[in-house]
Amino acid sequence: MKVAYVFIMPRSASYKLAQMILPQLEAGTHGVDVVGMFFFDDNTFVLRKGDPIGERLAKVAKERNILLMMCDMCALERNLAKGKPRWCDPVTGQGLREPAECHVVDTVEGVQVGCFPDLYQALAGNPPDMVISL
Repeated sequence: MKVAYVFIMPRSASYKLAQMILPQLEAGTHGVDVVGMFFFDDNTFVLRKGDPIGERLAKVAKERNILLMMCDMCALERNLAKGKPRWCDPVTGQGLREPAECHVVDTVEGVQVGCFPDLYQALAGNPPDMVISL
């Protein structure tokens, strides 16, 4: 079975990912193939360059081809990205037909930034059977 995780609740990355999921992935005992992880709000902070959790996660993600993506607006607000929200005009709140430019800043290797259309596109070639929100 293939799963994708969405980290939405406070501390879900610093606690559930760091102390449960990541150690199991490192040991090869997690029991499913993880194809992607999407980070919201303060959960994006574990993806900062030099963060011990993020550095470990980046290594596992590279070895196992796991997508690491953080919400563009969450990353912009926390100075982990530069540019503009990809699919929403920040002034009017209207959706965009073409994505704006946004890129990660000072994150661990392999992290992408985007919104739902970007996530769907990134997982299209290796879709999960199940999405788990934590």
